[in-house]
Amino acid sequence: MTEQLSIGAAIPSQARRTADDTLRDHRPSGPPARRPPWDPAFLAHLPRDQGWLLHQFGQGPVAAPSHPCIHHPVEEFAAALPDATAAEHEGRSLTYGELDAQACRLAALLTEQGVRPGDRVGLFLRRSLPMLVGILAVLKTGAAYVPQDAEQAPAAQVEHVVRTAGITVVLTTSAYTERLAVPAGTRLVAVDKVCEEPLTRCAPGFRPLRPVQPDDVCYVLFTSGTTGRPNGVAVTHRNVCNLLLTSPGDLGIRPGWRVGQILNIAFDMAAWEILGALVHGATLVVRGTDTAAAVRDADVIIATPSVLATLDPGDCARVRVVAVAGEPCPRTLADTWARRCTFYNGCGPTETTIVNTLQRHCPTAPSLTIGRPTPNNTVYILDPRGRLCAPGEVGEMWAGGDGVSDGYLSAPDLTTQRYAPDPFLGGSRLMFRTRDLGRWTTEGELEHLGRTDDQVKVRGFRVELDAVSTVLESVPGCERAVTLKTDDRTLMSFVTPAAVDAEAARAAVADALPYYCVPAVVHRLSHLPQTDRGKVDKAALRRLAGLGGAA
Repeated sequence: MTEQLSIGAAIPSQARRTADDTLRDHRPSGPPARRPPWDPAFLAHLPRDQGWLLHQFGQGPVAAPSHPCIHHPVEEFAAALPDATAAEHEGRSLTYGELDAQACRLAALLTEQGVRPGDRVGLFLRRSLPMLVGILAVLKTGAAYVPQDAEQAPAAQVEHVVRTAGITVVLTTSAYTERLAVPAGTRLVAVDKVCEEPLTRCAPGFRPLRPVQPDDVCYVLFTSGTTGRPNGVAVTHRNVCNLLLTSPGDLGIRPGWRVGQILNIAFDMAAWEILGALVHGATLVVRGTDTAAAVRDADVIIATPSVLATLDPGDCARVRVVAVAGEPCPRTLADTWARRCTFYNGCGPTETTIVNTLQRHCPTAPSLTIGRPTPNNTVYILDPRGRLCAPGEVGEMWAGGDGVSDGYLSAPDLTTQRYAPDPFLGGSRLMFRTRDLGRWTTEGELEHLGRTDDQVKVRGFRVELDAVSTVLESVPGCERAVTLKTDDRTLMSFVTPAAVDAEAARAAVADALPYYCVPAVVHRLSHLPQTDRGKVDKAALRRLAGLGGAA
């Protein structure tokens, strides 16, 4: 059994908050304040030079986002460059002026429907131009949008999301108005029908009932959850602006660039694509059924490694920047793209707003890391007693700073389990338990060493499954590898492509790791199955191996 971190021993006694409490505003507005010094008690066990290194490594740079609310720069581009193309989808396009005007009209309709600042509005549809109008309209009202893929979300999940988020109005398209299984009393609005109505030449703008504030919730994303029930994470404008309106999270995007939109809209990295393009005046290329077509002429690609591995770099001659996150990235994949463009490897759960660490990778670098904390964010590597680990020591990653969200909707017990008062930043700050293992390199970068739930016992020995997969990915010809525990005595691995030499793969693990880490069998596949969010589907792999769906 994996040793559990006892953070309570290190945190000063103070009342924990419920989810509904934490969703209310508690942070000061304006630029990030100068952070208080690190509590010496948490550095006392370290040599002075190591304490200094942690101070330098664990704290991202201080930077003020250019805007307090994420939709404000989109409105500014609509006023300054109304004829610039905001988005393209399957032969149709939408200018910034049209996007803003249609969103203003829809925002007025939502207000008539009773939507108020602080409410949550469902956005249950598929990738499309009306999707963008819906997002901007909801943000204009001061409400938060709650995205779900109308084609892929099961009826039970749709009902759970509506009830948990307290949704009374759902934006969709006419193709789904009769198909969505929403609870009785939920009003459906077909955004495409609203967009089809002609705009008057002097259409008035929209003014919210009150000004939108930085700590208003921008969107609510439902994560997969370890219990099978999706958990709603409320992400504020302040959280989103902190990543998308500072470097390097802005990815250098500027007017005239083209950004591919290829991910599921219910996945937080889709917000990086969508909002990241629109707040910088770029053109969002929304994919239809062909992912490759959407990125063929794109300057920026944001994807999971599993999705990126399906793309041919040779077909993306225009690409300038690629960013991956969501799951571990194979070194070979990172090197391939980094030789052609600026390549960022990032990490961060939904609860810390898309990513809270980024590394610009160079093929000549000694290792592929997840980099350093992004601006106004902090990362702590803590030991089981809740103390900071010295560089090189493995511990559990906790995230602090302006990217940390305030908890889960209607789940105070879960919020208490995963969030805690931040003893390093102090005040009312929270830190989030990522359940990722990591360590600092001597150069001050973070090495991601897998999940705490990927540490398993085999024959009584502790094994890190990602460590086995990393060795397999070093075998010539192997592009991706996943390792799973079969029973208390054996492991099995899956590799792509199918041409990989399975015996050579097992031999590579035997040469690099102890005998109990060698997989009993290496399954060769043409491709690894993916979840609807573009990550490796481990449950599907277990079913393929006849182990059942439980991970």
